[in-house]
Formats: sequence, C-alpha cells, structure tokens
Amino acid sequence: MKYKKLGHSDLEVSVVGVGCMMFGSMCDQDTTTAIIDTALDQGVNFFDTANIYGAPPGTSEQFVGKALGARRKDIVLTTKFGAASGGRGGSVEGGGTRNYIMECVEKSLKDLGTDYLDLYQYHFPDVNTPAEETLRALEELVQQGKVRFIGCSNMTGDQLQESLDVADKIGTSKYVSAQNWYSLLTRGIEQDLVPVAEKANVSIIPYFPLESGLLTGKYRKGQNDPEGSRLAKWGGAFKTDDKLDKVEALIGYAESIGHSILDLAVGGLTNRPYVATVIAGVTKPEQLVQNVAAGNVELTAAQLDEIDRICS
Repeated sequence: MKYKKLGHSDLEVSVVGVGCMMFGSMCDQDTTTAIIDTALDQGVNFFDTANIYGAPPGTSEQFVGKALGARRKDIVLTTKFGAASGGRGGSVEGGGTRNYIMECVEKSLKDLGTDYLDLYQYHFPDVNTPAEETLRALEELVQQGKVRFIGCSNMTGDQLQESLDVADKIGTSKYVSAQNWYSLLTRGIEQDLVPVAEKANVSIIPYFPLESGLLTGKYRKGQNDPEGSRLAKWGGAFKTDDKLDKVEALIGYAESIGHSILDLAVGGLTNRPYVATVIAGVTKPEQLVQNVAAGNVELTAAQLDEIDRICS
C-alpha cells in the first residue's frame, strides 16, 4: 500500500480509503466488520464516515466504532458534520454554528467509541454562518484534543480561499483537506478548487470516484444494467450518454495497456500529486481488495495525458 501526507498535517493516509456511507444502510454490522478487517489486512488506514450516514443517521459511526474496537488507535478516523439528512440536500440549517458543531462532535465521539477524531470535516458549507464562527468552534475542539485536524467538503475554490484567509486573520487551524465529487468523468474542481488547494497544500479527497459503479466496467452502453444495481435504480447524473461513451473509450484504452478500467479510474486519481486518498463506498470485502489493487497501479505521465484526452 502506498501512503501520502494529508495536506499540511502530520497524518499519513493510505492512497485508498474506505468510504463508510453504506454501513448501517446497505451493510449490517457483520458485513461492516468484514470490510474493515479486510481493509486493515490490506494496509488501508483511512476510514471516512459522517454523522448522517446509516439508517437511522449515526448507525454508520456506531458500526465503524464497534468494528474497530481497540484497533482505532492504528488508523486515521474521520467523520463529518453539517449536512442535511440524506447528504445531498446541502447544509443543514445552522450547520456551521458553534452550538451545532459542539452538539454534533459529542454525539459522533460517543457513536464511534473514541475520545478524539483524527480529521473532522465540514460536510457542506453553511452560507448563512460566517466562516469565522465555524473556524473558531473547530479550533476549540483542536485545543481540547477532541480533533487533531480539520477538513472541508463540497466547497468551491472561492469558499476554500475565504476560509483560509479568515483562518490566517484570526489565527485558527486551517483545513488540511477538501473532499469533493471528483472522478475521471466529473472534473469541474480541476479548474476551480484544485488550484486553490494546491497553492495552500490542502489535499483533495475524491468521493464518487467510481461514479457509483459506472467506472467499474459493469455498466456498458447498449446493455441492460445488472438487476438490483444502484444505477439501475438511480442512474441520474452518473449515467449519461456522454459518460457511457467515455467509459467505452476508457475500457478500450485500459485493455491496450494491460489494465482494467478500474485501474484507470482509481489509479488515475491516486497518481495525481494533489490527491491524498480516494474513498469509494463498498458493500463487499472483495470490492475493497480490487480498489486497493487499482490504487497502487503506477501510471506514466503519458498514460495520464491519454486518460485526460479521452475524458475531456
């Protein structure tokens, strides 16, 4: 397993992490534990959950905490606060306020069975709460030892820059990571967020790197989706004709250089210097093993250029 430094922190994270979104909803406790056991065996040390994951919300954190047990000290554990229920509705009202943050962190610590978080992430920016209030609250948690480092998620480049500037002005901790939707097929952050993040040594943590399975090769143009699959139920923004065309081109190119499309999808991100760790939600241990293998693939600059050309 390869490891990278997470931004300007002292955290070393595996280039492939575990997205824990499915734990407590699509995965029961036994499956969650099996996935985490496999992850640790594979050298994975980055586990990403959120206070809204699971059914009811918080179940994912509870399952992760139980599965880790005494091994919690050996990994980089992160959770999030501030998203509306379901995670796609943006920020919950008041999600960046001090009172909300303090309430959330205590529940997350309890559910995870830990007294500290390695990384605490602001899930969706609350545009109605000043960045200063949010950063001061997070700094309190750092000073109390409940949080080691802070990260953000779903921010634009301008929002990240504002937060960095405010942190400089008031002397608080800065975000060390930015977690956003980023894949070979969804690349808007390269023009907006990435330049700001690179300049400030803030690592990118891609979510939806496989476009909900589209970049695994099991969904093909002109073929029926596998029965019961996620995209069969909700293709939405993931499954478009343009993306399917690019998937076919990526499969052809991957085969020509002796790789799979999964190798390109994951390795095509882990080989970028500004990406620290790639998190994909998994529901089976074998999926994680495949992701780890793909994340360790070494791609040349010429191969990355060709991937970029295909996906442009």
